[in-house]
Amino acid sequence: MAKEKMKKPKRRLFHRQKQLNRSAAGNTLIFTFMIICGCFMALPLVMIINNALKPLDEIFQYPPKIFVRNPSLDNFTDLFVSMNDTWVPFSRYIANTIIITGGGTLGHVLIASLAAYPLAKHNFPGKNTLFNLVELSLMFSWTVTQIPIYMIVSYLHINNTYWALILTAWQYGLGLYLMKQFMEQLPNSLMESARLDGASEFRVFWSIVMPNVKPAWLTLAIFQFQSMWGNTGSTYLRSEQLKPMQYALLQIQGGGAARAGAAQAVTFVLAAVPVIFFLICQSNILETMTSSGMKD
Repeated sequence: MAKEKMKKPKRRLFHRQKQLNRSAAGNTLIFTFMIICGCFMALPLVMIINNALKPLDEIFQYPPKIFVRNPSLDNFTDLFVSMNDTWVPFSRYIANTIIITGGGTLGHVLIASLAAYPLAKHNFPGKNTLFNLVELSLMFSWTVTQIPIYMIVSYLHINNTYWALILTAWQYGLGLYLMKQFMEQLPNSLMESARLDGASEFRVFWSIVMPNVKPAWLTLAIFQFQSMWGNTGSTYLRSEQLKPMQYALLQIQGGGAARAGAAQAVTFVLAAVPVIFFLICQSNILETMTSSGMKD
């Protein structure tokens, strides 16, 4: 037997990162495919903008054309005239929309965050059962829960009030689920150090947790704003004085061929506001995600 033992090669404690080796043809194919998909997804928005600028003869043209030939703002003028002819002042519809959409969006983000914090960062009896119920609620569509929610609203005697739409917006379980899953990624040492410095539990939540989960609640605000913006309130609101702007715009849109131009302008307004809100929040989300990576 040889005295000298064969030395086994030491295993490396790290692995080299795999480098992506793609040819120029592969990169070109991928970017071409992405451009085609992007153009396909942007086509509805392009048609909405062009239809809003088309005169009546181009709106009724068959087969329809995507791009406008003689752009005009007459459709928006007709929409403005139609808004002035409503029985309720249109400023009232706008105020109702701000109250309902703002109250539903802000309240939902705050309630979902407050409920998600103890589920993510505290241990108490029944914690897993509560979260399982939240997950179970996501399995049911809105049409399944519509009648029970309406019965609860009637029992609380808040029918035909702003609260009928605002409170029902707060109960959606997706916000709680999203916030809880995101808060679990925060290191516990960050909150423990704040408690050692004498911070109260609410101060830890408001000053430590919420700034670090900004991407989550901004994303939640986008989803909720989009849902509230498209709500006409017809299920709970009977008084014309309480209905939002979407209800009035849809009434104008349903005016038939005489209001075809105004209907195209209505479609543009209904689509433009959520898109603008999304673009504003998207910049904040991308900026926060690049600087919020934290490890324990």
